[in-house]
Amino acid sequence: MTRGLAPSLPAEVHRMGSFRRPRPRFLSSPVLSDLPRFQAARQALQLSSNSAWNSVQTAVINVFKGGGLQSNELYALNENIRRLLKSELGAFITDYFQNQLLAKGLLFVEEKIKLCEGENRIEVLAEVWDHFFTETLPTLQAIFYPVQGQELTIRQISLLGFRDLVLLKVKLGDLLLLGPARPPPSIVQMLLILQPGATPGSGPRSRS
Repeated sequence: MTRGLAPSLPAEVHRMGSFRRPRPRFLSSPVLSDLPRFQAARQALQLSSNSAWNSVQTAVINVFKGGGLQSNELYALNENIRRLLKSELGAFITDYFQNQLLAKGLLFVEEKIKLCEGENRIEVLAEVWDHFFTETLPTLQAIFYPVQGQELTIRQISLLGFRDLVLLKVKLGDLLLLGPARPPPSIVQMLLILQPGATPGSGPRSRS
C-alpha cells in the first residue's frame, strides 16, 4: 500500500453504511401517536434500573476499560441475560447495548487514540484494534451469547460501532499520511474487515 492510496481509504470505509444512533426521547405526556415511542423509552428506563442488567452493564464497561471477567462471572451474566430475555424488557436489550453500552465503551477507545499525537497515533490505533478484535469483541460475544435471532449479531453491531464511533472520528487518512509508507498489518486487517461490501464479523479472525 502506498501513500498515494491513503486519502481514499476513509471515504471507502465511510460508504459501508450507517450506524444507528440513539434519538432523544422525552418522557412528557404523550399524544396517542407517540405512545409506542413513549412505551419504548419507559421500558429502556426500567432496563437501566434493573439489577440484573446493571451487573451486565458494569461488566461490559469494565471490559472496555481493559478488565476481564471474574471466575464464574460469565455464567452469572448469561443467566441474567436469559432472565431479561424472558421478561418484557427482553426486546430492548440489543438496542440498549448498541445505543448506550457500546457507545459509552467505544468512547474510552476513541479517547485513548486521541491522547497520542503525530505519527505515533497510527501505532496506537493498531494496538487498540488488536485488543478490541482479539479481547474485547470475543468477550462481548460471550456475555451476550443468549441473545440470538436478531437482524444483526452482537459481533456485527460491535464492529459497525468501532467503524462509526472510533475509526471515522480519528481521521484515518491523516494518520496514514503521517505514518509509515506501509501501514501496520493490524491496520490492513482492520480495513479488510470494515471495508465496503464486507459483512461485518465475517472477516479473518487473526492478524494477517
